[in-house]
Amino acid sequence: MPPQLRLNAVAFVSPQNHPILIRTFVQGQDELKYHYIAHTSLDVIDERITAAIASKSTDCYLNLLYTMEDVAVYGYMTPLKVKIIIALALTDSVVRDADVLAIFRALHTAYRQSVANPFLRLNAPIDGYNDHAVLLAAGSPKWKAFRKRVDDIGKAVGAVAVTA
Repeated sequence: MPPQLRLNAVAFVSPQNHPILIRTFVQGQDELKYHYIAHTSLDVIDERITAAIASKSTDCYLNLLYTMEDVAVYGYMTPLKVKIIIALALTDSVVRDADVLAIFRALHTAYRQSVANPFLRLNAPIDGYNDHAVLLAAGSPKWKAFRKRVDDIGKAVGAVAVTA
């Protein structure tokens, strides 16, 4: 039986690099640490995207971005340029790309289902204002189902406890 992965945090970042949702699954650790990890990942993601455009790659999975202290950070970018970043606990076991990709696909599906909800009114302005990060902020009560889906995925992957 392969070792269980442990998900420490998930971050969804808008195409304009504004955080949509950052969820931590480790109690007793500083949540600010995972905000820092998400923001530092954006530089690495930009480099990978530039390299992918040059090589005409269409893969959404950006592989291992970097390791820091006790976490391994992986990246994924949806076709609509929303970035998904996960922080897995470092272990001595091998982490298979197929397992990480399955986590990203589940998270992407959760986001896609939430955005496609016809009853979710985002109140998008019509005046040409393109940065909808404020409207997409998942902290509002309208996004409760999205946060629950992300929490369920975290529990399924092996997160011990969910912090609010």
